[in-house]
Amino acid sequence: MRRRWPLFLATLLFLVLVAPAAGVDVSGRKANVDARISQLQHEIGSAQARQGVVTSQLSAVADALRSAQSAVDEAQANLDRLTAELDAQRARLVRLNTRLRAETRRLHRLQDEYERAVRVLEHRVRAMYMADPPDVLSVLTSVTSLTDLIDDVDFLNRIGLQDERIAREVGAAKAQAAVERRVTLSTQRLAAATVSVISARTDEARQVRDELVANRDSLASAERLKASALEHARETREEYLSEVQSLEAESAALGARIQAAQSETSTAAPSASGLIWPVNGPVTSGFGMRWGRMHTGIDIAVPTGTPVHAAAAGTVVYAGWMSGYGYLVAIDHGGGLATAYAHNSSLLVTVGQRVAQGQVISLSGSTGHSTGPHVHFEVRVNGVAVDPLEYL
Repeated sequence: MRRRWPLFLATLLFLVLVAPAAGVDVSGRKANVDARISQLQHEIGSAQARQGVVTSQLSAVADALRSAQSAVDEAQANLDRLTAELDAQRARLVRLNTRLRAETRRLHRLQDEYERAVRVLEHRVRAMYMADPPDVLSVLTSVTSLTDLIDDVDFLNRIGLQDERIAREVGAAKAQAAVERRVTLSTQRLAAATVSVISARTDEARQVRDELVANRDSLASAERLKASALEHARETREEYLSEVQSLEAESAALGARIQAAQSETSTAAPSASGLIWPVNGPVTSGFGMRWGRMHTGIDIAVPTGTPVHAAAAGTVVYAGWMSGYGYLVAIDHGGGLATAYAHNSSLLVTVGQRVAQGQVISLSGSTGHSTGPHVHFEVRVNGVAVDPLEYL
């Protein structure tokens, strides 16, 4: 708002400085202020329309952002679940690998023990087979009693049976270890495959989560931009409203001054035959609201350079450049009635000049705020714009 106030104050100061005390200049100031009010009303309507559009867009973005956040939360929860499952499976795989290494070492040890037991048993059997038969007399003479003889035979038998039992037990343990190792290896391979699958699913879930986060962040950025645009539209509308209020007060004051000037300088009555058309051509825009603001006259389409005629006899109160009107002629017809002719390419009368009804006062054009050659024709009663078609 601070940026617009200096421009507004400068505009008012310019109007005050360039306007002398004469009624014609008061009329020009009045027309300038009214034109500015119309422009501001149009801008207020545009700002309000933008505010409505941005508000709708902001609401849609906020809804989309909430949906995106919900999707992100769901994806994050799924990712957390998969991550926890992956961690558990990896820990299980570590345990299985440790167990598999231990069972492999045990199997190798049992294999070595079994091979040693078999070699010992084979050695004993071979030695017993290769040895000479014992001399009965030597055996009988080497023992002191029958009990010793029975014990020696029993001892030899037990050694053979023990070697055989050890070999059987070690062989059975080796076989069991091999089975356990195969089972563990199968489980370990299954766990590794499970870890691989869950790892792939986790990577995919993480990618989905990241894409959703990027979409959410994009929507959040859009929401911030829309909120900023909405705030700017509100501020602009408030600035325009404030300026319109000030200008409307100025317009009311100037309108009173126009009425006073007209009562002092114009006493002649309007032409008895009423007003005539200033030019011959189609009406392309009528009196009333247009594009969100007041159109204070009618537009008559004619080529550039077409002679413009006074609608009635009167006194020229303005002839010169006026903001959006371009080159403007205003004629006071007395009794509070005045007409204005805008967007001219050249002016053929001067302020204070008396003109007759139908007299050529200017040549048409497209100066000021105009989209093509035409005559903007206004009728004002006591400074207030009325529909010209009701007077033609």
